[in-house]
Amino acid sequence: MKEASEWSELEVAEIQEKSTLITLKNLQPLKILNPGTHSGSCHAVLSTYGGGMVSGDKIRLRVACGRNTRLFLGTQSNTKVFRSSDGAAAEQFIVGELEEKSLAVVFPDPVVLQEDSRYRQVQHWHLKPDALLFVVDWFHSGRMDRGEKFVFTSFLSELKVSIAGKVVLLDRFAFSPAENIAASPANFDRYQTMFSAYLVGNPEEERFIRLAEKLLQLKMAEGASPHFDLAQQAVILSASRVKEGVYILRAMAESRIDLLALCDALLTELATDSYLGFHPWKRKY
Repeated sequence: MKEASEWSELEVAEIQEKSTLITLKNLQPLKILNPGTHSGSCHAVLSTYGGGMVSGDKIRLRVACGRNTRLFLGTQSNTKVFRSSDGAAAEQFIVGELEEKSLAVVFPDPVVLQEDSRYRQVQHWHLKPDALLFVVDWFHSGRMDRGEKFVFTSFLSELKVSIAGKVVLLDRFAFSPAENIAASPANFDRYQTMFSAYLVGNPEEERFIRLAEKLLQLKMAEGASPHFDLAQQAVILSASRVKEGVYILRAMAESRIDLLALCDALLTELATDSYLGFHPWKRKY
């Protein structure tokens, strides 16, 4: 790991009943934006100076959410990972800490793995018992509008979450198209965009229960949700309770457009006053 001085930092505290960014340190290639919101939540946006990540880029970010705070952490646009010309990978490592009663929603735009790119992303989150975490991990097979599909070199994604020092979730995915047949039914078949959402928290807490019910509702067909009807979408989707306090939703589609209704359904729920109190994508798109 890098020394603390080489890490970007983002810290949120409750000040006069509003979640306020009190520490902001960003090191190249990372640039952190902090748009204002009409609610009491904090909105932070990750961006890069070059419009994407090149071989050898290393982003290291520490996130700290104080007691009773609410944070939405998103990205300015797709995370574009460019060709690796020297065999080095681009890397992003996020370490987050959530104090009691805090909420963090991590909902980036997808990672787009361009031809011959190498990318590794790792997230480790440490929660106090009454904190709530919702994380989205989303990637495209390539620049699909150019017909680029699964011609990247390597991709690794890891999410680890602990509550009160005990690991409750460890999900690791790695894929190399040169070593696997991407179009195989055992891998991605015809699908080009892969979406995962993770909910971790106190299973007896009202916010957790409500969001867990929403995830399970989304996998039902025939208009079970007013914002998302699985029967009308070109999407395959699963959602399940994997253990006490942990739910996972996974979806696959042929294009980003096919997943927008799902994203809107999730963000509409998170925009209620029980969570963020605003819809982060309404003013973005």
